[in-house]
Amino acid sequence: MKLEGKHVMVDLETLGNRSNSVIISLGAAEFNATGVTSTFYRRIDPQSCVDNGLEIDVSTVLWWMQQSDAARAEFKVPGSHLYETLQDFFTWFPQDACLWGNGATFDNVILGNAYGAVKLDKPWKFWNDRCYRTIKNMYPDVKADPLVGAAHNALDDALYQARHLVKIASAA
Repeated sequence: MKLEGKHVMVDLETLGNRSNSVIISLGAAEFNATGVTSTFYRRIDPQSCVDNGLEIDVSTVLWWMQQSDAARAEFKVPGSHLYETLQDFFTWFPQDACLWGNGATFDNVILGNAYGAVKLDKPWKFWNDRCYRTIKNMYPDVKADPLVGAAHNALDDALYQARHLVKIASAA
């Protein structure tokens, strides 16, 4: 497997698992075949998501209540407005990069729907959607290095996944 061109691993923390879920944080790591080159991270005000038609799932809120103190600490810090966050991400996103998410129907889809909810264009082309989970499952013998930071922190998870994908690409 070759990692040519520009790539971005995205991770979202959400208040649901449907395609129109409220996003509470967006973490992203730009990477290439040699490693991570830059990062993006924003906490998002959940109310701004609801105001734009995104939805909260009670079972996910209950799940969050059972997570670590470090993971739940994200809720204590005010977030940016969804529209502003997505504009900033658009500006940061490298032109013509592939967007990787953990699951064919999760991060990329939710993020794309959030762009639609605020009536902004997505920064990636549909043909550049990629699924980290699929590749990870194709190479089960290539183990990821330990997570640095907190599980369920969007940036820490995006960095973990990007580094693992680079490791898979160099081993394949």
